[in-house]
Amino acid sequence: MDATSNEGRPAVNDIPRRAVTRTAKLATLPLGFAGRTALGFGKRTIGRPAEAVALEVQRRTAEQLFAVLGELKGGAMKVGQLLSIFEAGLPEEVAGPFRASLTRLQESAPPMPAATTHKVLAEWLGDDWRDYFDAFDDRPAAAASIGQVHKAVWHDGRTVAVKVQYPGAAQALMSDFNQISRLSRLFTPLFPGVEVKPVVADLKRRLEKELDYVDEARAQTAFHDAYADDPDFVVPAVVAQAGNVLITEWLDGTPLAKVIADGPQDRRDRAGLLLFRFLLSGPARCEMIHIDPHPGNFRLLDDGRLGVLDFGGAAHVPAELQWSIGRLLRIGTLGDPDEIVDGLRAEGFLSPDAEVDPEEVADLVGPHAAPFAVERFRYSREWMREQTARGFGLAADMRPGSLARQFRLPPQYLAVSRALSGCGGVLCQLEAEGAYRAEAERWLPGFADDGGPDLDDRTEATA
Repeated sequence: MDATSNEGRPAVNDIPRRAVTRTAKLATLPLGFAGRTALGFGKRTIGRPAEAVALEVQRRTAEQLFAVLGELKGGAMKVGQLLSIFEAGLPEEVAGPFRASLTRLQESAPPMPAATTHKVLAEWLGDDWRDYFDAFDDRPAAAASIGQVHKAVWHDGRTVAVKVQYPGAAQALMSDFNQISRLSRLFTPLFPGVEVKPVVADLKRRLEKELDYVDEARAQTAFHDAYADDPDFVVPAVVAQAGNVLITEWLDGTPLAKVIADGPQDRRDRAGLLLFRFLLSGPARCEMIHIDPHPGNFRLLDDGRLGVLDFGGAAHVPAELQWSIGRLLRIGTLGDPDEIVDGLRAEGFLSPDAEVDPEEVADLVGPHAAPFAVERFRYSREWMREQTARGFGLAADMRPGSLARQFRLPPQYLAVSRALSGCGGVLCQLEAEGAYRAEAERWLPGFADDGGPDLDDRTEATA
């Protein structure tokens, strides 16, 4: 579809689609990085402390990085949204000044023109698309990485959210990911403990799926049915779907990003517990998990329930995998080094012939199981920074035989790992306290008891 104005002139485009334009914008990142590095070198030669110079380079990198990603939308902004979840793991001197800008990136982006929105609606709903609505607000209520949402009134009187995908989103997304993958080293100053290349590669595969609104409507309907009349959660019903347009019931409430920014502690604790409960209960209720837990996808309602949006990133979690997750978590909380190694080997996190020090493995796994080893646990930015530093230390040791060379992430755990690690990042932003062990006991088979397949049999089968 050609995005042109009524006068025949090119309209202000919703996404900078042309490859040369988007590449040029992304090219400002390495150029800026080179300039900041040169600046840092110059300041070191005139006596400024190395730590102060590194901090300044990090701040300027963050400022340029998130500005460019937010402007481009598409895959570039999606990467920014993902990385913003890990804000809690940044040093406080850097995280503090940019917390507000990261929150804005999670919540919104520059909107596309109304004329372009109308053309997408006409393409998929027909030229008489307005007949479906009693009212339609041309001002977007939210603008995100792949599409934007408009508030409207359906012809039956229901208030609805109309999600419209940006024209050219697929092309822009693929271009972004190819470019960002080549520039992934630029993220290192901000997130030294995050391996960006595999994250970007996996995001590319997932976002190809997110572009399919038919699949998203199917997933949202499954969650809506599973949580119908639930006292804790609200999943809006799908009203209609056609091509790159998805219409669902409207959901009011306080964005989770605002709760993070200035919510009282009781609301922060409530939001954190419900977010964790929703992610863990999804597989038990409908064998699916919401794997995009950035704050822009959640609303805390006035009645205390958690509203959940955006199901383009849902993934299937079969019953056997649910048991395996619960079993591994239980083993981690028990803290027996040999049993931890056996469990990780059985599930494919360690190769069958990997020679590792069980005590070293237990020291690595133990802190991640800490929230579930006690009755109540408070997530905090300090705790996240400690885990980030620990992960960075592991990744940095690439000597032959080192623990980093022995670990792997089995494909079946990729989606669940992303969901739970992202959730952990949000819980640390909330600094939420809650009874997370009880939630694991309630929703994860294999955690509260020793049922399920025999571990020795599973180890032999893996070997």
